[in-house]
Amino acid sequence: MAFEAAVAAFDEFFQFRTLEECTFKENVSTNGVGYIEYIEWSCMSPVLFKTFTTWEVTLATNGYGIYLLETYWWMQRSPWFPILVLCMYGALISCGRKYFKNRKPWNLRKTLALWNLFLSLFSFCGAFRLIPHVLYLATHLPIKESVCGDVEFFYGRGASGFWVQLFVLSKFPELLDTFFIIVHKKPLIFLHWYHHVTVLLYCWSAYAMHSPSGGFFAAMNFSVHAIMYCYYFLMAIKYKPKWFNPIIITIAQICQMVAGVSITFMNLYYYFFSESCNGVTLKLILAGCLMYGSYLFLFMQFFLGRYKFMESGSKKGKMKFF
Repeated sequence: MAFEAAVAAFDEFFQFRTLEECTFKENVSTNGVGYIEYIEWSCMSPVLFKTFTTWEVTLATNGYGIYLLETYWWMQRSPWFPILVLCMYGALISCGRKYFKNRKPWNLRKTLALWNLFLSLFSFCGAFRLIPHVLYLATHLPIKESVCGDVEFFYGRGASGFWVQLFVLSKFPELLDTFFIIVHKKPLIFLHWYHHVTVLLYCWSAYAMHSPSGGFFAAMNFSVHAIMYCYYFLMAIKYKPKWFNPIIITIAQICQMVAGVSITFMNLYYYFFSESCNGVTLKLILAGCLMYGSYLFLFMQFFLGRYKFMESGSKKGKMKFF
C-alpha cells in the first residue's frame, strides 16, 4: 500500500501522460522510409516539459537527432577507439609519474575547482533528466520490461537518448581526473584508474550493443557523480561544510554498486529463464556482473580501510568516524 501511494503521489506531482500519447516517430533514413518509434520524455510530463530547452524538445526535427544515430553507428563500428584511448591513458600515466618523480607538484587548485564544478553541474543535469524517466519505467512497467525492454523505444532517442549518449561519451573527459592526481603528486590508488578504465570500456560496449539496462546505470552514475564532484569542488575551494562527510559519497557509491549487481543478475535470470531480453548477450551480462561485483568489493574494501568505527566516550555510545 505504501508503495502504491508513493507511485500515485509521484504520478500526481509530475502529471504524467501515457506512453501511447508520447510515442513519436523519427525519420532515420535519407529516403524518408525508415522510422524509429520512441518515447519522447519531454512530452511525458507538463511539469518537466517547462525545464527542457527548445533544442532538446526538437531534437527529432531540428536535424540534430540524426547525429545521435550516426554517432551510435560509428561506436558500433569502432570498438578499437576506447582501447586506443586507454592505451594512451596508461602510457601518459607512466610518463607523467616518471616526469614528476623528482619535480615539485604543480598548483592547479583553481583549475581543478572549475573542472569539478563543471562535472558536478553536468552530472546534476543528466540526473535531473534521467532519474524521473527510469523511476517512471520502474514503477509502471513489469520488472522484466524495465530491464529487458526495447532500449531504442524507451530511452534511445529524443532528449533522454541525447543524455544517455552524453553519459557514455563523458567517460573520456573524466579521464582528466587522473591528470590532476599526477600533476599534484597525489597517490594514484588502484581503485581510481581501474574504475576509469573498466567503466569506459563497459559503457561503450553496452551502448553499442543496446543494453536495455543502460538508462538505469546512467541515471545512477549521474546521481552519484553530481554529489561526488560537488564535494571535490568544495574541497578545492576550501569551503566544504562540516556536515558534508566524505562517507556520504562512499555509501552512495556502494549503493550504486549493489543496484548495479542486482540489475545485472536480473538480466542474467531473464537471459536463461525467459524467451528474450532485448539487446542482452551473455558476454555483456558477465562483463556487467564482473565489473559491478569488483566495484562492490573494492569500494567496500576502501570503505572499511578509510573509515574506522569506534565508540566515543560519550554516555550515549555514539559511533564516530576517524
